[in-house]
Amino acid sequence: MTRYAAVLAAATAAALLATACSSGAGSGDLLESMRKAGLARVPLAQTPPFATISADGQPSGYLVDVTGRVLKQLGVGQLKATATTYDAMIPALQAGQYDLLPGGLNITAARCKVILFSQPLSVQHEALAVPVGNPKKLVDYRSITGDPALRLAVFSGSSQQSFALAQGVRQSQLVAVPDSQTGITAVTSGRADAFAAGQFTLQAQKDKAAPIDILVDEASKLSGVGIGFRPADRAARDEFDKVLTQLRQDGTLTRLYAQNGFTNGDLLKTATRADIASSCE
Repeated sequence: MTRYAAVLAAATAAALLATACSSGAGSGDLLESMRKAGLARVPLAQTPPFATISADGQPSGYLVDVTGRVLKQLGVGQLKATATTYDAMIPALQAGQYDLLPGGLNITAARCKVILFSQPLSVQHEALAVPVGNPKKLVDYRSITGDPALRLAVFSGSSQQSFALAQGVRQSQLVAVPDSQTGITAVTSGRADAFAAGQFTLQAQKDKAAPIDILVDEASKLSGVGIGFRPADRAARDEFDKVLTQLRQDGTLTRLYAQNGFTNGDLLKTATRADIASSCE
């Protein structure tokens, strides 16, 4: 069992336990509890331009901005953020440590077995960061499978990790990293031959003058980031989606998307979570 599969198995067990313990408590309770607290407790991974968290705990980024706008319309004043890694997010949500997940999780069929997602806030293809000049002449994820000596950096518990394994990359070839900067450093220092992430996550690093080239894997299925909720909090997720739809319709979402460097706003206008993972409700 891969680490990602183990995390999902643990999260599934936690979800079942949480459901059993809730005695049918409605998800309206989540909105009410956040309103009373005046804040939402959230985990963030360091993945600009999606989300970042400063040393003193101040959150920022595209997902933070959109989530904050939606929650304010729902009566929740602010986000209280904690830095974490992708593989820790779902188990911690199910354990009640957080209220929702705006930290940059891609919508996947596997994750939809244990949490609910909002409609997508971004869409993109998977990509690889490689040293300038692409010395190993990589093309896409699959090209890494030809040489077992090649190493691929991935976020721990990320959809890129699962995608790489599905493309035939060996577990022994993967180098787990906690954030974008560490992934880029792994490539530029020679600890990894490539770093796998979404195309816009990597573009943000290149824009910071990181000495990398970006290879967009056009063969990869379109991916999208959504906000995660516990299964018991379906009504809260649905209320979140209603406000998100308003922001989509009045052009606010497209404007924020473009301001953060995303260049495929036309795709986002019509994309749904079912387009990304048909089994996601």
